[in-house]
Amino acid sequence: MTARAEDSRSLRLWDAYYAVGYLFVPALIASGDAPGRFWAAGAVLAIGVLYAAYGRDRAVLRERAPHTWVFTAVSLVLFAVALRLAPASAFALFALCPMVFMALPLAAAAPVVVLANLLPLLVPALTGQGVGDLGGLLPTAVLGLALSLLMGTFIHRVVRQNGERARLIGELEASRAEVVRLSHEAGVAAERARLAGEIHDTLAQGFTSIITLLQAAEADQDRDRVDRALALATRTARENLAEARAMVAALAPTALAGGGLVAALRRQVERLAAETGTAADFHAEGVPGGGLPTGVEVVLLRTAQEALANVGKHAGATAVTVDLVHAAGAVVLTVTDDGAGFDPGAPTDGYGLRGMRARAEQVRGELAVQSAPGQGTTVVLKVRP
Repeated sequence: MTARAEDSRSLRLWDAYYAVGYLFVPALIASGDAPGRFWAAGAVLAIGVLYAAYGRDRAVLRERAPHTWVFTAVSLVLFAVALRLAPASAFALFALCPMVFMALPLAAAAPVVVLANLLPLLVPALTGQGVGDLGGLLPTAVLGLALSLLMGTFIHRVVRQNGERARLIGELEASRAEVVRLSHEAGVAAERARLAGEIHDTLAQGFTSIITLLQAAEADQDRDRVDRALALATRTARENLAEARAMVAALAPTALAGGGLVAALRRQVERLAAETGTAADFHAEGVPGGGLPTGVEVVLLRTAQEALANVGKHAGATAVTVDLVHAAGAVVLTVTDDGAGFDPGAPTDGYGLRGMRARAEQVRGELAVQSAPGQGTTVVLKVRP
């Protein structure tokens, strides 16, 4: 239940109580024999109307603004007028006292309620009507005062608890909204990271290959090699275009559409050999004919693409081997080269290794990179589908 709903429910209960009180007491007064009973009944009824039109505003009551004192003072005046015209108006105390405790702080409400409970004795005395049997009225007034104070203390505690509950509900709603916002931001960040990885592993590497091939064609005088480089650049550009369209359509990588993971990895190895002249071999063992889960295949393919791209750009390798083995409930991808190697622990601004590790975490895989300057590099990704 929200704070607003809690306030509305509590307010409706008090509305019902005051409605009964400010309708029953005027009817009781009007049924009496006091000469001014109808005016007295109207005065008591006016208190109820004042509450409905003015005092019912919870914002006013909670702010403890000067308006609450005006509301309380006018109510007391109307009550005193009703007492002057008909002593039976004293029954209105059952509705008036809770109203005072709701409108004023406890320290201020208590003396006002004491005054209200003494008015049935003070008004007759001050207007010359006489107080009648003081010995009978005084104990009744004291008892009514005690009950009013006890009720007021209870009401004050309930109001304070309701306010605290409303505050806690408000904080909970705010926290829930904050969780929703943070979850949305986390989803956006994850999607951005995913797209960054996709672009880096596909489009960026493809464009790099195209630039390298075109530069080689421009510098080469041999017509056959130029034609071969241009053909490779054209094929890479087309594959890049297909990848871009697949990203827009939120599909799996297009490389997986042409024969599955094994065929896609073989094409990546063959492309590296064609573009760089590096001796590149690919071996697959135990991979199920039905394929692996799409998410696992995407991570394996992207990891192989990144590792092979690093071989082509940085390693200066003469031989590369890519192995894909499915055994003992796990798929292991291994990319090994005999190139320059590097220090895996050295800080870097590149996205490659960081992207591979992030992808491995997406499928709860384990990525290991073994390398050292001058000793080649081995990248191992182990995933349990």
